[in-house]
Amino acid sequence: MTRPYATDEQYERWFMADCCRCGRRRHKAGTWPDGYVCRTCSDRAVRMRGTCPGCGQERALPGLCPEDGAAICTTCAGFSQTFDCSRCGFEGKLLGGRLCERCTFTDRLTALLDDGTGRVRPALVPLFDLLVTMDKPRSGLAWLDMRRGQLGNASQLLQRLGLGEIPLTHDAFHELQPWRAASHLEELLMACGVLPAVDKHLCSFQRWLPGHLSDIADPEHAKTIRLFATWHVLPRLRARAERSHITPSIRRFAGEQTKYATAFLQWLSERNSTLASCGQIDIDAWFAENTEHARTCLRAFLNWAVQGRHCRRSLAIPAMKVSRRAALSEDERLAALGRLLTDTEIPMRLRVAGVIVLLYAQPLSRVVRVTIDDVICDGDAVLLRLGEPPSPVPAPVATLLLEHIANRGNMNTATNPASRWLFPGRRTGQPLGPNHLSALLNKVGIPIAAARGAAIRQQLLELPAPVVADALGYHDKTTTRLRNETGGTWSRYAPGDHARSPAGWAPRGTGDL
Repeated sequence: MTRPYATDEQYERWFMADCCRCGRRRHKAGTWPDGYVCRTCSDRAVRMRGTCPGCGQERALPGLCPEDGAAICTTCAGFSQTFDCSRCGFEGKLLGGRLCERCTFTDRLTALLDDGTGRVRPALVPLFDLLVTMDKPRSGLAWLDMRRGQLGNASQLLQRLGLGEIPLTHDAFHELQPWRAASHLEELLMACGVLPAVDKHLCSFQRWLPGHLSDIADPEHAKTIRLFATWHVLPRLRARAERSHITPSIRRFAGEQTKYATAFLQWLSERNSTLASCGQIDIDAWFAENTEHARTCLRAFLNWAVQGRHCRRSLAIPAMKVSRRAALSEDERLAALGRLLTDTEIPMRLRVAGVIVLLYAQPLSRVVRVTIDDVICDGDAVLLRLGEPPSPVPAPVATLLLEHIANRGNMNTATNPASRWLFPGRRTGQPLGPNHLSALLNKVGIPIAAARGAAIRQQLLELPAPVVADALGYHDKTTTRLRNETGGTWSRYAPGDHARSPAGWAPRGTGDL
């Protein structure tokens, strides 16, 4: 292509300059009262909003005060240009046609969701309304422009939705590729009510299963695995989703059960055997060759095969070995609590999550499901509802908790401006992922399993197992077993209502904080 200028020197002179804001030599984005500005500094400046110290108006503040360098509006800075949207009048970053980012995003969504009549497809109006009201429309524009990575091809999926090429059903989305883009769009449709709400991990397994079955070369093996997944794995996932929610570990275990069942059938075929002819010597040989995790994953398939008479009913499935990690000592638990309460270098959300684990022995899968509605302010007292009755929150922890609620992260995404989660995630209407939170807490020195073990055992040394079970949301059989392991002395305490209510109980060790 022929350049509209003669030499590189002319290009350098006409289009490049030293930015007056950052000092780097970059393409000119404009000439402002304080000099040439590059595109990066220009975009950052026009997006800055606040009260202008010169005129006191709430506006964009791209200018700089000559005296103290404070950000001021265009009028006070003496700009010869304006940044007002030609349609809505909003002052900010302008794109093609001198339209602001929100108007540009609205136009692009309208075109993508057009059903062929020049209007947004009626069934997708809730999705359109949800997206155009997002706090940061430039994030939406970046999403539409993304071509690679986790959420690529969003524009193509939206266009196909608008034309009705994709049915508005979960099954249709489970067959779409790329699956990450389809999954994100499916969550958006559930958030706005276009699709019925379904646990995202259940959708994940249903999306993964057809691809796994198609990779199995033996048709008989594929048939067996399909039966196992349909009549054993999926019903249990659905039952868990109806009862509470599916955690990432449960979803991962469901996939591993299916994978190890497939691997076991392949292993049998290499031994010139089948599931129907599988004998005890085959079972013992496989268990001897594999790890305890592999044995745990395969055990459900073998039990299902025996009960369904897909193999001999005389097979004996070896029992599962249960191993537990050592808990923190009480001194280590209190030291970790003190560090989380005083170390301001640790991010706020990690401090709050770690304190909940160390005080109330909560698994992270339950911590991330806590909402701000579970934090109850009763006068000067703060309570945290983890079970019934709600648990008192000691003063230093209460201050930390309320500060975190007032400054939660991930509140400016497309669907989280009014999120009720105590730990909002970046995904549509979802809390922070427990696996991600666990990794972050481990980096700051809080081992989750050991911390939970220390907290629950200390509670059971101080309080009856039924009280701890009700207040912390544990099953009474779990607390009874742990009480016996720790040598608790409350063996004759009867559960239920008592004349003196245990509602005022407090987590052990909070008086020392």
